[in-house]
Amino acid sequence: MSETNKPMRRTLEGRVVSDKMQKTVTVLIERRVKHPVIGKVITRSKKYHAHIEGLSASAGDLVQIEECAPISKTKAWRVSKVIQRASEV
Repeated sequence: MSETNKPMRRTLEGRVVSDKMQKTVTVLIERRVKHPVIGKVITRSKKYHAHIEGLSASAGDLVQIEECAPISKTKAWRVSKVIQRASEV
């Protein structure tokens, strides 16, 4: 058997909006959905607290987060990789 028993984890991509906490970043996830009645495409957004250790991400970076076992009351996500750094002006 070459299959592993590793569970499939959900992954999301979003922008870091806050990196003020130690080992934690706040990631804003935006998704576009069609309104059920009107039919207009609208943007829904939600913020997640994600655990970051070993990597460094600052505000404005595009990151990928994956779900994990709860780390604290508000953290159940982990930053898996930094996709794009924010451009400095």
